Amino acid sequence: MHDFTMPQWAIDRVLERRGKLHVHDDIDPAKTALIVVDLQNGFMVAEHSPAPVATAIETVPNVNRLAKAVRATGGKVFWIKNTVNETNREEWSNFFAMSKPEYVGWSVTSFEDGAPGHDIYPALEVLPADEIVAKFRFSAFLPASSNLTSLLRDQGYDTVLITGTVTNVCCESSARDAMMENFKTIMVSDANSARSDEEHAATLAAFYSIFGDVQTTTELIDVLYANRELKLAATG
Repeated sequence: MHDFTMPQWAIDRVLERRGKLHVHDDIDPAKTALIVVDLQNGFMVAEHSPAPVATAIETVPNVNRLAKAVRATGGKVFWIKNTVNETNREEWSNFFAMSKPEYVGWSVTSFEDGAPGHDIYPALEVLPADEIVAKFRFSAFLPASSNLTSLLRDQGYDTVLITGTVTNVCCESSARDAMMENFKTIMVSDANSARSDEEHAATLAAFYSIFGDVQTTTELIDVLYANRELKLAATG
C-alpha cells in the first residue's frame, strides 16, 4: 500500500477555498457509483504484463470493501476495462506512436477483448448486478472512450468514487473528466495505485486542491452508511 499523507499546502488551499476538509461529505449513497479503473490481469499479473503495478494487488481488499458498502447503501459498481482494438489504435494513433513497438505489442496482446490480460483480476468480487464497461482511452469519461457518462446519468448517479490503477494516468484522467462532466468526484487514496509513492501523492494532492475530494476507504464507508441512516430518518 502506498504511504500517503495529504500535504499541508493542499489542506490549506482546500480550507481557504471551500471552508471544510471534505466538500462531498453530504453525498447521497443511492446516487453514488463506484468506478473501478483497469484492475485487470494485464496491469497486475507478471505473466500478462512486463511491468505489473506492485501496489495494485494490495488495494483489492479495499476495493471489495467499498464495493460491498456502495451496493448495501443503494449505489452501484462499474468495472472499467482498458481495451485495445484496431479502431482505437487508428483513432488514437499519436499515443501509440509515442511508444516503443514492444510496448504497443504488449498493449495489444494483453488488452484485446478475450485476452487473459483483459480480464478483471480474479480476487475482485464482481457481482451480476454490477456493470462492466470497456474504455478505449485513459479517461473513462470521454465520449470517444466509453459510454460511462451516459450510463451514469441515465441511471441517476451524480457522485463517483474513483479507484483502480494507475493513479496518475487512467484514474486521474477519469477523475478530472468526471468532475468536468459535473459529477461529484472523490478519489480513494488507499484504493488507487501507482508505480511510485511520489506519483501517487502528487496526483492526489493536485486533485484534492482543486478538482474534488480525496478520502480513504474507511472514511467513505462511514459516510455512506451514516448518510443512508440520515436519509432513512428523514423519510420516516
